[in-house]
Amino acid sequence: MRRKGGRGKAKNTNSVSRSSKAGLQFSVARIARFLKSEKYAQRVGGDAPVYLAAVLEYLAAEVLELAGNAARDNKKTGIVQKKHG
Repeated sequence: MRRKGGRGKAKNTNSVSRSSKAGLQFSVARIARFLKSEKYAQRVGGDAPVYLAAVLEYLAAEVLELAGNAARDNKKTGIVQKKHG
């Protein structure tokens, strides 16, 4: 009996991202890749990038909320980056 070509496991067509499982907008896979490639530690646990993505998303949401409130108080319609120099 002969097997078809290819390497490794077969792809699951019903795959769900770790970000959507955790209910996050930030990419868990990207953060995991950065943690591994930058060698912050020899080994990175499975929950570490999920937790870090959640923390980063929370901080971004807080900053954006404060910026939105400040924009509304100053009768601005959007948030733009102020250029220095």
